[in-house]
Amino acid sequence: MKTTVKLGLTISALWLASLVFLSGTLFPQGEQGAGTGAESKGGAALELSHLSKELHRMRRQNDELRKQAQQLRDLVDFRATEVEDNPAIILQDKLAKANNLLHGLNKEGIQQDNYPGDAAAAAQVSCSVSGSSNGLSSQEEKLRRRIHNGVVEIWYYLKAELKKIKMMSTSEKVKEKVDQVLEDAGHQQRSIIVDIYNLSRVDNKTVWRANEAKSLSDLVQRRFHYLQNPKECSTAQKVVCNLNKGCGYGCQVHHVAYCMIVAYATQRTLVLQSRGWRYAPEGWEKFFLPLSETCLDRRGATTGRWGPTTDKLEKTQVIDLPIIDGINPRPDFLPLAIPEDLSERLMRLHGHPTVWWMGQVLKYILRPQPRLAKDLEMAGQRLGFKHPIVGVHVRRTDKVGTEASFHGIQEYMVHVEEYYLTLERTQPITERRVYLATDDATLLAEAKKVYPQYIFISDNAISQSAGLASRYTENALLGVITDIHFLALSDYLVCTFSSQVCRVAYEIMQTYHPDASAFFHSLDDVYYFGGQNEHRQAALYEHKPRGRDEIALGPGDTVGVAGNHWDGYSKGRNHRLRGRSSGLYPSYKVEEIVEVVRMPTYPQVPLHVTHEKTDENKDKAKAFL
Repeated sequence: MKTTVKLGLTISALWLASLVFLSGTLFPQGEQGAGTGAESKGGAALELSHLSKELHRMRRQNDELRKQAQQLRDLVDFRATEVEDNPAIILQDKLAKANNLLHGLNKEGIQQDNYPGDAAAAAQVSCSVSGSSNGLSSQEEKLRRRIHNGVVEIWYYLKAELKKIKMMSTSEKVKEKVDQVLEDAGHQQRSIIVDIYNLSRVDNKTVWRANEAKSLSDLVQRRFHYLQNPKECSTAQKVVCNLNKGCGYGCQVHHVAYCMIVAYATQRTLVLQSRGWRYAPEGWEKFFLPLSETCLDRRGATTGRWGPTTDKLEKTQVIDLPIIDGINPRPDFLPLAIPEDLSERLMRLHGHPTVWWMGQVLKYILRPQPRLAKDLEMAGQRLGFKHPIVGVHVRRTDKVGTEASFHGIQEYMVHVEEYYLTLERTQPITERRVYLATDDATLLAEAKKVYPQYIFISDNAISQSAGLASRYTENALLGVITDIHFLALSDYLVCTFSSQVCRVAYEIMQTYHPDASAFFHSLDDVYYFGGQNEHRQAALYEHKPRGRDEIALGPGDTVGVAGNHWDGYSKGRNHRLRGRSSGLYPSYKVEEIVEVVRMPTYPQVPLHVTHEKTDENKDKAKAFL
């Protein structure tokens, strides 16, 4: 616990020191700016005055960050204090005793499987005890992530504002100072990020996270398997999903994922109709395992389409689903929602529970056929895919000018460089690798020429097949599957979240780590799921608009999110305000609202596997780790 306190204090001290340094660097005593005449001095003075205002603004943000660090320290001090009449410690002791009693009953042959209600209670007890015994609490994790986000957002803000000042300035002296500040502040920002990372690893917390992630993933996958394999297909309730949505592979994967979520939330077996698929006429099963081993037949006694009459849906055996954009009424369990019974564990484990949940859905529906698995393994050997490596996805062709703006390779590589500079503070780096996935066949040669210090791993044949003329072929499908596979396996992802391929890779990435929510940088959008219910945030602090483009915030206000500008500001709509309620607000002044929705708990599926693992399960666990 002392280590945790020291690290928390170090983070605050380092960031305060960095701001003091910035102040001294930009405002050296006696310097009046560049130029010799009175006019030159006056211009420089105005620029320095503007800098002073901006630094004052950043100091206020830092005060908020320091308060959060103090909260984390107080929390750790509280947890380290052993007071006999402390209610939290008394409750913790009772939970531990209850957990020991349950373990004793299990040893005597009483299985949790047979008592769904007791099993759920036991799981909550076990979860609480394991979390507290490892020094890990939901509040502590939430504060750590908020501090990390605060450091990231103030760095976005600092970079953006200083670059604006540099562009507006006519003084070479000021421009040089800005460059120096950006370089030195970057070093300090990376040091703080590494300290926060180290803070997350003390007291064997990484072991707890790995075990908890594996336990949750195993539970969800077994629930999917149970749902998809009813004993009697002829009488099972079903939802039918047609793979005929007129869009690309990433979009169609998300279409199947949406259907799987509806199936899970309504406790119906999903039947996927994919014959005549535009990528592969033989259907989904040409590349992926069937979604069921026992029920692929859509037939039933009664059939209907999803509609506004809920009681009629409940009495209908087979329901055909529309695409997510046309579903009416819109159920609350659509993304970005997560299941209520998993929510407490998920919010403690993961920085973006929705993405974890989506990753688990994709983990089930995208289980590869043996031939595809072999092809991916051979591709990795042929390309020389090794860690550490950053995955870069550059989407051009049909997206540019319609759904996304053009981004040069330099815009991506800035964040690749930032990743490796941070990684160098934790381990020696001998080679800087980049997995480049793109539909622009000319980009690989350009990247190698401009960045000779990097090793670019890419398959130009995939880039060529991704062109508009040959995109909907089996070769092109294998290419995009391969790209997504290696993007997800990368240690960090740089892309545009306007691309479904990028978001699919980010979702799958979560299945390879306990928490990979921060292992990305998007050049445009925040994460979203096409057709989702509203993305909401809650205001933490008051904000008074400084211009017509900003909106007011009050603590507790709910904001509908439009996007993050990655410059310290986000855009959204304050639900409390009337009239012009949309505009910009500081990103650090809000936090995400996790949409928690009651869904089936599947008591027929044991919370933990008590029998010896099969070879197949061992292989899956090995692949996960």
